[in-house]
Amino acid sequence: MAITRQDLEADRLRTTLCSSPVASSLLPEADVERSLCETLAQRPHAPDMNGDVWLFGYGSLIWNPMVVHTESRLATVHGYHRGFYLYSKINRGTWDNPGLVLGLDRGGCCTGMVFRIPSHVVEQEFRVLWRREMMTGAYHPRWLRVRLDQSPDAPEQRALAFVMNRQHPGYAGRLPDSHVVACLRHACGLYGPAREYLHQTLLGLATHGVDDPYLARLWHQLQACDAAEAAAAPCTAGTPPATSASAAQQADDAVAATIHPHETV
Repeated sequence: MAITRQDLEADRLRTTLCSSPVASSLLPEADVERSLCETLAQRPHAPDMNGDVWLFGYGSLIWNPMVVHTESRLATVHGYHRGFYLYSKINRGTWDNPGLVLGLDRGGCCTGMVFRIPSHVVEQEFRVLWRREMMTGAYHPRWLRVRLDQSPDAPEQRALAFVMNRQHPGYAGRLPDSHVVACLRHACGLYGPAREYLHQTLLGLATHGVDDPYLARLWHQLQACDAAEAAAAPCTAGTPPATSASAAQQADDAVAATIHPHETV
């Protein structure tokens, strides 16, 4: 299922899910609207921004922001780090086979992208964001301090970011790599495979020259699991067993083949 901006503008995703078994997990519309209004009321007013605001992306927003913006730049937030802390039973998994998606949790730092949203469309764009990110209340919207372009000398700015709601039933906490990889390997939800979400985030960061050792480690472990599974599988007559290298390449090809241009998380 490829979710488009038009789907979010028309709130089609909520309409669809409200008539499905996952309806009980959705945040009531009144609570979504209250959260949106409270966040807008707290928006920073930096003199050099002329009413524009920054949005900080650390996962799917990096490679598919789907919001109107006039500028995008690398940025680092301190006090939070990126990790697979949220079970996904809708977007990247199911109730029977949940996947995992990224969240910002306390401690450390995180490099991602900021997108400058023009002042005259802030409310419009935030409403699209809330329909994308706040359906289940898994995140808290926060105005975090960020430094642009990874420069320690750059002045701090405020940017909207979605941080983990530790009270949410989907909050996974700190998981061992083996558990994360097991959740990512075969889970698939409305927006596609969980493994694709990891791969796209890695590619999005690499495009901007950012190396994330944690995400890279998970991807290598996932590929190793694929290779081991392929090597252990019975060979068909006349077909040699797959090598680790060829199996890893097949895994990359499989992910690339499932990429959809309009997916969100």
